[in-house]
Amino acid sequence: MNKPLEGIKILDLSRVLAGPLGSMQLADLGAEVIRVEAPEGLDDIRYWYPFIEEESTYYISANRNKKSITMNLKNKEGQQVFKKMVKDADVIIENFKTGTLDRLGLGYETLKELKPDVILCSITGYGQTGPYKELPGYDPVIQAVGGLMDITGQPDGEATRVGTPVVDIMTSHYVAISVLAALRKRDQSGEGEHIDLSLLDVQVSSLGNIASSYLLKGEVAERMGNSHGNITPYETFKCKDKPIMVAAGNDRLFYKLVEVMEREDLKKDPKFITNANRIEHRSELRQELENEFVKKGADEWEQLLSSCYIPCGPVNNIEQVFDHPQVKAREMSQKTTHPTLGEVETVRNPIRFANTTLEMEEHPPLLGEHTETVLREYGISDEDIEALKEQGAI
Repeated sequence: MNKPLEGIKILDLSRVLAGPLGSMQLADLGAEVIRVEAPEGLDDIRYWYPFIEEESTYYISANRNKKSITMNLKNKEGQQVFKKMVKDADVIIENFKTGTLDRLGLGYETLKELKPDVILCSITGYGQTGPYKELPGYDPVIQAVGGLMDITGQPDGEATRVGTPVVDIMTSHYVAISVLAALRKRDQSGEGEHIDLSLLDVQVSSLGNIASSYLLKGEVAERMGNSHGNITPYETFKCKDKPIMVAAGNDRLFYKLVEVMEREDLKKDPKFITNANRIEHRSELRQELENEFVKKGADEWEQLLSSCYIPCGPVNNIEQVFDHPQVKAREMSQKTTHPTLGEVETVRNPIRFANTTLEMEEHPPLLGEHTETVLREYGISDEDIEALKEQGAI
């Protein structure tokens, strides 16, 4: 069975994380993704710790199912080869600073002349417009500027970034969504598109109910640690061995929780009968519940609560995540053969189709691994390839 995006060709000029993660999702779905990298290897992510032998595990996490060619886009001959490739491309993804492609003579208007229905997806920290448009944007900076850090962490502690590069990850999803939407639009109208994706825009849009509370009521959210501002108990509790997360999101689940604890007196207490009552007396309720949770281990509590369909789970470290029976059953890690590392293992794509299997068919490519093969596909002879090398074009 063909994959959904087979026949779609993407030239990926992006570096670091948001763009490469987005193009990887499209590659998993069957698109041919060709990474176009500088000959000297300017993608920082290739050099980020930790390493397995000489390969960055960070890079491996974001680049499966792609090809890599090297090309100097500042070089006249390199640009000519790139323009030849554009004529055969459906999508171009880039995350240079705003205006860089225009300065190279490869902006959207130029690309449209080469391929009228081309789709260009531009990813920047702050967008193509506005007073900050030329500033670089990195995930932790955007978490800070975009309000995420201020609402993350303990109430009496400092603002804290999320433990993963969540803005980059969220932006990568919008890369895939927007490209798919633009391809669908092109199918209908024959028109291409220039997509303007900003990490800051993505972060602000992700504020969800926090943003809504401010815009509609003027409420400025405060840090709540692992608690929820509008629901309780909806937080972590210390157990005999490690914490457990409990999400009793309504009165019915709260009543079940205290029944399992053999503390039915709590559901009869006027201070805790409704969620509004529990919010008002949050601290007192938390102390009552924590006195019970510390009597058993987190795994034991998980079994007891899950048997009553109360949402909960122990706070696992990464080793425990990949040892989790459900993660194993869903085969969330997958292996492939790497040319220098042998067998490598990465997290698999979470999309499950009934009639299509998404596999890691190609290892994350070495720098320029496919340059000569790809250029030959465009009719460039071995003699011309050698000349391009001498000219510093590839």
